[in-house]
Amino acid sequence: MKLASLKDGSRDGRLVVVSTDLTRCVPATGIAPTLQAALDRWDQTEPALRALAQRLDAGGCGDEAEVFHPIACHSPLPRAYQWADGSAYVNHVELVRRARGAELPDSFWTDPLIYQGGSDSFLDPMGPIEAASEDWGIDLEAEIAVITGDVPMGVTPEAARNCIRLVMLVNDVSLRNLIPAELAKGFGFFQSKPSSAFSPVAVTPDELGAAWDGGRVHLPLRSSINGHVLGVPNAGVDMTFDFPTLIAHAAKTRKLAAGSIIGSGTVSNRDAGGGPGRPVADGGVGYSCLAEVRMIETLLHGKPRTPFLRFGDQVRIEMLDAQGRSIFGAIEQVVARHRP
Repeated sequence: MKLASLKDGSRDGRLVVVSTDLTRCVPATGIAPTLQAALDRWDQTEPALRALAQRLDAGGCGDEAEVFHPIACHSPLPRAYQWADGSAYVNHVELVRRARGAELPDSFWTDPLIYQGGSDSFLDPMGPIEAASEDWGIDLEAEIAVITGDVPMGVTPEAARNCIRLVMLVNDVSLRNLIPAELAKGFGFFQSKPSSAFSPVAVTPDELGAAWDGGRVHLPLRSSINGHVLGVPNAGVDMTFDFPTLIAHAAKTRKLAAGSIIGSGTVSNRDAGGGPGRPVADGGVGYSCLAEVRMIETLLHGKPRTPFLRFGDQVRIEMLDAQGRSIFGAIEQVVARHRP
């Protein structure tokens, strides 16, 4: 089952069920007006939404169905009660910390790293990435995220598997040049982590078929800038902490409300030889952010050669199934100067 939130002038949009091939959608407001409302009553709404999805895919919705246009979408949850992003791919954490001259503590391999992001205003999946200055070091971060139901405090990873309701893609935008000074204050990210964008569609885990093992998505995540492929790392490879582990970590000292979003962190694969990944042009799987590219360039050449994103650059993030079909629709954004 695939769900989206269409813009209708309200903050939270209107809930629609989307066909498996992402070509058509049908209003689901008779079941739940918004995705958050559906999540709040998931035991009651999920069977009705799934029946509607089956009717849509069978061509039985008649005049109710409409053409699905991703540009008409909010992120599936335009705002959320919780957005907690992990760094489950420790290879990525190690590279970006090296870029800042920081050592990687051994505990990072056994204890998940999570930060609490702003969740009051997500970007549209095809909306602009706005920044006041290119000097801030604008970067994409291609990730996977899950949306949870209600999660009890102290949940175990095994029980947390049953709390996952939906899966989607993320562009967790980072302002790299603001990060060092902000973290030096010892109080975490804030200005350096602006609003994130999510894929047009969120899907139930069963839509992923064999690619979903209950905790990881075993498919390549494709990122490109201005039409040039940046990376195609496999999201199921080198994920040190799976989603149930991240959820359990987030819920250790608090319960999580239905509609909480938990991110994987930047998808990152090591090279087959165990070292940092190689560019796609050199036979590797590439990268999901520019910070990794710049760190590799620093190791090879003494300094980075690739700039961060500039105004006018186009970013695309997408995941295809084994038959080459888009699962979530694509995040497609242009970097733009913010003018107050």
